[in-house]
Amino acid sequence: MHRILSKDILAPDVARFWIEGAHIARKRKPGQFVIVRTSEDGERIPLTIADVDKQRGAISIIVQGVGKSTKQLNALNVGDAILDVAGPLGRGTEIHPNARVCCIGGGIGTAVVYPIACGAKALHGQVVAIVGGRTKDFVILEKELRAVVDRVIVTTDDGSAGAKGLVTDALRGLLAEGATFDEVVAVGPLPMMKAVVALTKPLGIKTTVSLNPLMVDGTGMCGGCRVSVGGEQKFVCVDGPEFNGHLVDFDELGARLRAYREQEAESLRLYNERVACQAISN
Repeated sequence: MHRILSKDILAPDVARFWIEGAHIARKRKPGQFVIVRTSEDGERIPLTIADVDKQRGAISIIVQGVGKSTKQLNALNVGDAILDVAGPLGRGTEIHPNARVCCIGGGIGTAVVYPIACGAKALHGQVVAIVGGRTKDFVILEKELRAVVDRVIVTTDDGSAGAKGLVTDALRGLLAEGATFDEVVAVGPLPMMKAVVALTKPLGIKTTVSLNPLMVDGTGMCGGCRVSVGGEQKFVCVDGPEFNGHLVDFDELGARLRAYREQEAESLRLYNERVACQAISN
């Protein structure tokens, strides 16, 4: 059992938890993740380790409540306990000293690029962060990134914060100004990562993406998280979660993510009904 030490709300339906996890905090590298389960029959949820506090023996996870399991997790509060937190899992980010890196986070994807940006700065890199959201309310970790990296650019779909437009517009603008990068790291919705790759591939800019497919055991045994990368079959849990974005088959991955959409929607509907009934009875 892993006790919740603190919780704060970063955006609508997005919560940041600090939870007990001394062993994970000691071993974790940027880019790695945990698999969380809130009950014996609960879904296994893969979540990036957004930050660690080794002295306190704690790790931070950021959760967007989009389905039944993530909403159940976000309903927990300080003092509650999470049944299982397995990790750290996956391969750590390959970070080179003194690299010029552009870290792009779309929505909850910023939770993934934040530790990578911190890791790059720790190795004396020059780091620019581009963070995007639908509106200002959905831009997360801007303050934390400003405390770490060299420059932060915010974009929102409606212009309510930063520049109106997409993260790709900001990247295109930087490149037009003459900015050069050894690597672009892009994490967010699949269409966003696909758009970034479409921009960087013709320019030959190394581009890394972090994938979050369906996942069960996190050890490569179940095969649920398989993706095609450069024509080869890879398993995100053990071969990733980061891959060369120029080689990822985003269309195939998108189709796999949609495979259980009806079941997920039905599960969420039943959960919402149960929560509403409990609210009325209370």
